[in-house]
Amino acid sequence: MHSNHLLLEEPIRMASILEPSKASFFPAMTKIVGTLGPRSRSVELISGCLKAGMSVARFDFSWGDSEYHQETLENLKAAVKITKKLCAVMLDTVGPELQVLNKTEKSISLKEDAVVVLTPNQELEATSELLPINFTGLSQAVKKGDTIFVGQYLFTGSESTSVWMEVSEVKGDDVVCTVKNSATLSGSLFTLHGSQIHINLPTLTDKDKEVISSWGVQNKIDFLSLSYTRHAEDVRQAREFLSKLGDLSQTQIFAKIETVEGLTHFDEILHEADGIILSRGNLGIDLPPEKVFLFQKAALYKCNMAGKPAVVTRVVDSMTNNLRPTRAEATDVANAVLDGSDAILLGAETLRGQYPVETISTVGRICAESEKVFNQDLYFKKTVKFVGEPMTHLESIASSAVRAAIKVKASVIICFTSSGRAARLIAKYRPTMPVISVVIPRLKTNQLRWSFSGAFEARQSLIVRGLFPMLADPRHPAESTSATNESVLKVALDHGKAYGVIKPHDRVVVCQKVGDASVVKIIELED
Repeated sequence: MHSNHLLLEEPIRMASILEPSKASFFPAMTKIVGTLGPRSRSVELISGCLKAGMSVARFDFSWGDSEYHQETLENLKAAVKITKKLCAVMLDTVGPELQVLNKTEKSISLKEDAVVVLTPNQELEATSELLPINFTGLSQAVKKGDTIFVGQYLFTGSESTSVWMEVSEVKGDDVVCTVKNSATLSGSLFTLHGSQIHINLPTLTDKDKEVISSWGVQNKIDFLSLSYTRHAEDVRQAREFLSKLGDLSQTQIFAKIETVEGLTHFDEILHEADGIILSRGNLGIDLPPEKVFLFQKAALYKCNMAGKPAVVTRVVDSMTNNLRPTRAEATDVANAVLDGSDAILLGAETLRGQYPVETISTVGRICAESEKVFNQDLYFKKTVKFVGEPMTHLESIASSAVRAAIKVKASVIICFTSSGRAARLIAKYRPTMPVISVVIPRLKTNQLRWSFSGAFEARQSLIVRGLFPMLADPRHPAESTSATNESVLKVALDHGKAYGVIKPHDRVVVCQKVGDASVVKIIELED
């Protein structure tokens, strides 16, 4: 099934480029995180997004209240039932985000070389000469010559809806700036970003804590995207906060790296976090343009070697208003996959974009084509070398399962797991075939009632490249007799056959625990 995987070092036949892309149940191994908002919140549209390949829904609390997001989430639940596609939920915190407030919502035109004052006085009306902001300490944080960007939603610093300003002087609490490009700001709220400027605000704000402890707890969120993570301590404090909120002690924390400060402490943050989001919008402004690709490659490599999911943002901005990405964007998506990204995060493209379903579908097709030329052989050797010897027991089993699957050209790897750790370790070695993670629920009690674990673990694998979860019958424990394992295996094989990833005479590699021993076995299917 996967014998046609090319290596980038091999010459690629032009004929293969001209062949049409083949549709499959798993559009790509690389996952897609979609931000749900005004243009993508109906049951019909969310169903379209799920069918197109979205596996994680992101709820951005930078705008909209809890009631608004709850309505969207209820529609997501309905769409999941209709499509029978599992989807995880990610809550994105606001963090120390600076905002310009435009209460009248009138468009504001700013002309090149004009002077504009940023003031913490939120009672004043926003005009082309005066912009009220939600932070009193900006005048202490900046100095003459510093760069400030203002734009609606997300900004690149070059589009006509974003403005680049230079600080010319500080007057008391006000900051006087010179406009560097003409732009029109429209809407009620704009983001303000100071390039390489330390903002003395907590990473997890009181507003964030309120949203997490109400909306987050109510909906048992799978992922917390921690905006503006600057230090490992930010992640530790967020985890301590979640640990006191019942089920949210299982919620995974993804550190969002969006400033040079976060980049400076990247290694420590990676050690503490469950995953990393490379927020290239803000970082693209903080870093010189020629350094952006280096940051991406270095950060993705570190995440891959640590076996932690890495998510890349800001890939097809132009699809917010267009049906096709630019050539540079299409190449950028492919390079993110080849660099080792687990998932692609779509923000404005699905939040307010005109073509959310088409965007997800297009990105999925680019990812699938890129995966065909991913140099798995080189990647595998590099990972084994990085891990070193002696390997841990689990790491050894995981790498052996992947090596065996590639050698026998297996169509799929099936992994029995209860915590999800074994399946994630297999995915770390980037097999060229899908990994079906059979999550075996475990019975647990809080001394008042019984419940099953497993749903969290299954949904949390929806952000890991190549991992496709399936919840097993809770009557079959993960470490069990060969008889019960065979019955769960049959269900997993039937699941794979139903979706067309397993065919007669295919070979399948199975990774499971039998008693105290971990076993990797190869089975060949009959008709």
